[in-house]
Amino acid sequence: MTRTRYRLRWPIAAVAAAAAALGTMTAAAPAGAAETGTRAAVASVPLPAELEAIRAAEATRIYGSPEERPLDQRKTGLISLGDSEISGEGVGNYDPATNTSSNQCHRSPDTAIHRTGIAADLTFNVACSGAYTGNIRIGGSKQYADELVQSDSLAIKARNTRIKMIVLVAGANDDLQFGPVMTDCVTRWILSQGACEPKYAPGWQARVDGLRPKVEATVGDLRKVMRDAGYADDAYKLVVMGYPSPIGPDFYDNPNFPGKLPGGCAGYDSDAKWGRNYAVPTFEKGIRAAANATGATYLDSSRLFHGHEVCMEDAWARGLYLDLADHFPWDENTARQSFHPNYRGHGAFASCLTQLYASGLREASCADVNSTGTPTLFPLAWDDAYKPLRNEATGNCLDVAAATSANNTAVLGWDCHGGRNQGWWYDSARKTLHTELTQDRCLDVPGAAYQTGKALIIWNCSGAANQKFVRDGATIRPAAATGLCLTQGAAKEPVRLQNCDGSANQKFA
Repeated sequence: MTRTRYRLRWPIAAVAAAAAALGTMTAAAPAGAAETGTRAAVASVPLPAELEAIRAAEATRIYGSPEERPLDQRKTGLISLGDSEISGEGVGNYDPATNTSSNQCHRSPDTAIHRTGIAADLTFNVACSGAYTGNIRIGGSKQYADELVQSDSLAIKARNTRIKMIVLVAGANDDLQFGPVMTDCVTRWILSQGACEPKYAPGWQARVDGLRPKVEATVGDLRKVMRDAGYADDAYKLVVMGYPSPIGPDFYDNPNFPGKLPGGCAGYDSDAKWGRNYAVPTFEKGIRAAANATGATYLDSSRLFHGHEVCMEDAWARGLYLDLADHFPWDENTARQSFHPNYRGHGAFASCLTQLYASGLREASCADVNSTGTPTLFPLAWDDAYKPLRNEATGNCLDVAAATSANNTAVLGWDCHGGRNQGWWYDSARKTLHTELTQDRCLDVPGAAYQTGKALIIWNCSGAANQKFVRDGATIRPAAATGLCLTQGAAKEPVRLQNCDGSANQKFA
């Protein structure tokens, strides 16, 4: 959907300094006549004088006069709030007002909220790089002198437009301090100081536990802002979106892998594995719990960048990037654009949000399956989707050897332990079986050699025939050779194809 972009220019000199505080506004395609949220609203609570002046100026810019209009007479709007993950950090093409020495919000007109397929007249991005929940909440602190607290920006937009969807991405800059942790991990690799996992892993769950109530309180505040603006809770969609994993350990499978430093995936392999397999999933569980506790819609994007991480083919995240032109010799902003969604990453966010809005789901996950380059929305949470497959004869679980997700890794039976290398998700629509380690690796018959004794592996998901399986009762069979079954031999041996004979070692449940 093509949208003509314009930025607010205030006709009232007294509020000119607040231009940056109002974020990026984009004109969008007109909304359809029959939309959720068109119900009559109660009168809004008056804003403080400073905010009312800004609201009136914005209304004049949009409508030609300053009064607050009835809900059903307003243009429709979408808005994103939060931190660098959704502001546009890493995309480039920043709004000049948010790329100065005194304002590093780094908002971009290329961010997800401006690129969805959701019918709306105006789209607003008031997120700011570096924001923590205290910069979003009611009564919170301004991040920069020319910025508003983000909930105040929402209060203004909610009175001037009919907000259809709020997207909140927040929590990484609270107890978790995700950016500084990433920076430290990279620095330790560059200086050969050893992996960062031993330093951060022991306290990671406590950090997530600490940020969860802050995200819940933030959602509660956004609800209050909307009620004060005259909205019923069901008159708009409030989406809490999680964070994708920007880096993983499988870049060596990229045939064009340029090397860690040239590719921007600087760091220890073990740290990349820990981040993807533990740090991001643990964070995701905390954000999901916060969304569920507050009744917000939840979008799990933790697996969205799997197969598109830094140094992978068609990366959806920017790797290590040092802005020495504006930050030389070095300051806290030199590397801030690193490991954030790039233009393609925000396009993936936009696709997922569009599908979510149309679905009516309260909880969903999004990922690129079979390396199509296009995200697909699933009516489930990844936490609940992956299950072990236990062999009836041996009691072993189907296991990816050594918890390694590289192409050509063997699949075998192993003592069940609940690890991610023993979790599997069967995509019934595509007939593919994915390992929990990464959405980008599937059970695979090497070389499409459908013959007895053939050992199974995992390989980059492609949707090819040799990655399609059918579940027939408790058996798992190649879709192209249904007379063969996955078979577990002795304990801890590779799983192989054998003629189906109904035996217990061919049954997985």
